[in-house]
Amino acid sequence: MFKKISKIAAIVSITMAAGSALAAYPEKPISVIVPFAAGGPTDVVGRTLAQAMSKPLGGSLVVENVGGAGGTIGAGKVARAPGDGYTLLFHHIGMSTAPALYRKLDFKPLDDFIPIGAVVDVPMTLIAKPQTTQTNAKELIAHIRANKDKINLANAGVGSASHLCGLLLQNAMKTDLTTVPFSGTGPAMTALLGGNVDVMCDQTTNTTGQIKGGKIKAFAVTSKGKLATFPELPPLASELPGFEVGVWHILYAPKNTPADVVNKLQGALQTAIKDPAFQSKMKELGAEIMPADRQTSAGAKSLLQAEITKWAPIIQAAKIYAD
Repeated sequence: MFKKISKIAAIVSITMAAGSALAAYPEKPISVIVPFAAGGPTDVVGRTLAQAMSKPLGGSLVVENVGGAGGTIGAGKVARAPGDGYTLLFHHIGMSTAPALYRKLDFKPLDDFIPIGAVVDVPMTLIAKPQTTQTNAKELIAHIRANKDKINLANAGVGSASHLCGLLLQNAMKTDLTTVPFSGTGPAMTALLGGNVDVMCDQTTNTTGQIKGGKIKAFAVTSKGKLATFPELPPLASELPGFEVGVWHILYAPKNTPADVVNKLQGALQTAIKDPAFQSKMKELGAEIMPADRQTSAGAKSLLQAEITKWAPIIQAAKIYAD
């Protein structure tokens, strides 16, 4: 009888200790790795989310930019980090394309991370240099097809969202173009503004200001329907049936992170997404809040798996690889 009571007491003690540890988490600042340069689209969303999550989580989240190799350097750093809840990764669609793009990848997206929840889906815009004479998407696509050997398609580097959208665009048009990769979104946009490249497909988080300022020409959006931010722009699918791409963003923890920590982070993320200031900023950027079922660990993992399956054949067909 005494042994049974002792065992029960021990179990209760362990349970109380675990509960106490969870209540104390976080006891120090949490590092959120954004695997791209500061000031870029993913960085802006990541910093806004980190700020919104701090209050419900009861601790600070500090963004650290670890750019390079299409986001794989930063992702690899988090994959090797302890699963203690103090190092997280905020990554976009590139997490699903990395396995097909990179011959040497030191992490496995589905095995080395635990998705905490999907946050936003950022539509993209088909844009062109200011000197472009075409006035609508139909005219622009006809012009690109007729002058495919003269058209330069810019992107922010291998594995970037603009690169992926460009691949899908060429696939949908059944037209190969000369692609010009830059070292980031900023340089690519600068080249387009200067008329040094012809067209680009990039996130609304990066193009909204330039479009509204009349500095570049916009022709279509890549969402299924029209966007409130750009009601005058048609979906690209109206000219290229079935064309749809968005740059979704997910917050991850390293594998082996305790389930109770993941659950606490998930709850803080869901609360942060409902925050009026967060929603207002996302609306300003043209980013769309993910459905509630995607804001969960299981829902985010399902999205990641589906996107890996979607992009692998497109990348393999294009025969584009990175070391």
